[in-house]
Amino acid sequence: MFKVIVFDAYGTLFDVYSMGALAEEIFPGHGAALSNAWRDKQIEYTRLTTMSDPSGTQGSRHYQPFAELTVASLRYCCKRMGLNLTPAHEARMIHQYEMLAPFAESLPVLKHLHEKGLSTAILSNGSPDMLNSAVNHAGLGPYLNHVITVEGIRLFKTAPQSYGLVLKQFPVRADEVLFVSSNAWDALGATWFGFKTLWVNRQGLPYEEIGPKPTYTGTSLEDVLHVI
Repeated sequence: MFKVIVFDAYGTLFDVYSMGALAEEIFPGHGAALSNAWRDKQIEYTRLTTMSDPSGTQGSRHYQPFAELTVASLRYCCKRMGLNLTPAHEARMIHQYEMLAPFAESLPVLKHLHEKGLSTAILSNGSPDMLNSAVNHAGLGPYLNHVITVEGIRLFKTAPQSYGLVLKQFPVRADEVLFVSSNAWDALGATWFGFKTLWVNRQGLPYEEIGPKPTYTGTSLEDVLHVI
């Protein structure tokens, strides 16, 4: 049914909220709140920079690499929460982001797809160095045909140009791609683009109230194997 299986990275293959443990060590009593706020602000900044100049032929003139937005959003959230983010604390947290823990099923699922001869890829907002570091740390590299980032087009997801990068890497139709994300907004953007989608709803959240539902819904990456 599908020729290419494409995964979002942060929150889908990698547990971004695993940052909460380090945040709790540095800021006792605030780890979970800081981790959640940091992620939300990070996504907000990607949308702000893209939506403010969405049609630029060279990408948004407001674009900043994801790595820079990750630092900026951490600094903002610490200021907002009244937390003293020292340069040493910042360096530790950004380094940890480059070594994010994968979900337990990430590697086994990618291995299974590889053994079946299916093409696989990541499509991520992440900066190349930041993303490749996490991929290599988790040992996922041998089971991915491509690691695709939006940096070359300077537009973050859910700009349709970002999803179009997949079709530039693989000679397939949009409906021959299964796009997998645990972020409902990402699954919706990919569905609008024309991909078949699997929303990995790990937290038991409701559907979005706009747009079409994802093609499939599951609770872990193992549901990819059921779909194919």
